[in-house]
Amino acid sequence: MLLGKIKREALRLANGLELVDFGFALPYTWVLVEGPEGRALGVAMTLPEEVQRYRNSITEPSLEAFIGKADSINAIERTLGLAAINAVSQYHIDLSGAEWGDVLELIPENSGKVALIGNMPPLVRELREKGYEIYVFERNARLWDKDTFSDALEYHLLPEMDAVIASATCLVNGTIDMLLDRAKRAGLFVLTGPTGQLLPEFLRGTGVTHLAAMKVVDIKRALLGLKLGSFKGFEEGNRKYVVEVM
Repeated sequence: MLLGKIKREALRLANGLELVDFGFALPYTWVLVEGPEGRALGVAMTLPEEVQRYRNSITEPSLEAFIGKADSINAIERTLGLAAINAVSQYHIDLSGAEWGDVLELIPENSGKVALIGNMPPLVRELREKGYEIYVFERNARLWDKDTFSDALEYHLLPEMDAVIASATCLVNGTIDMLLDRAKRAGLFVLTGPTGQLLPEFLRGTGVTHLAAMKVVDIKRALLGLKLGSFKGFEEGNRKYVVEVM
């Protein structure tokens, strides 16, 4: 399981970092860490539809305790674990070779069939306007429209796709391994969204080609947005980037 591999690598890099604060919240769960080089904020999108039992086995919060639960079957523990891994990743990440831009810039013309894992309306609209042949898959029925496929069809249709743009919440709901296995034909596989703040080296050799995420450049502003449950408030403290998984 990919999350198991990622958590082992993150635990090694967490050495010397301190858990400053955290919150399991909407729209994002967040973890704030601090080390000799300063502070870093990691997030993971909270998926209420995935939470079945509001119980967390962690009684003494720590960075290591959170990361250790990143591959838990408990959605609360898994979300906190991913936010902690992202905080560690953002502390260590080197974005000197990153492109400060949007995921749209990665998709070449005449790219064939493009799958979007997660209904992301602004991205869907722009891709359709540009004439791409896109297939939108979504688990949450509340986000369906007439052109949206159930995520149950991912298993059958992903082998036909030439490019995949996947919301990084596939790490939260535990579908990342299946997606990578079924999308082996795809020459482009991007994890996108704030939940994709991982260190690129965590994904080396997996089939993921790029990460399109957000770097928190104003922690105070972004953290206030998170505490107020505001997408816009959080994003105002961020800068989008795209980095290749080498």
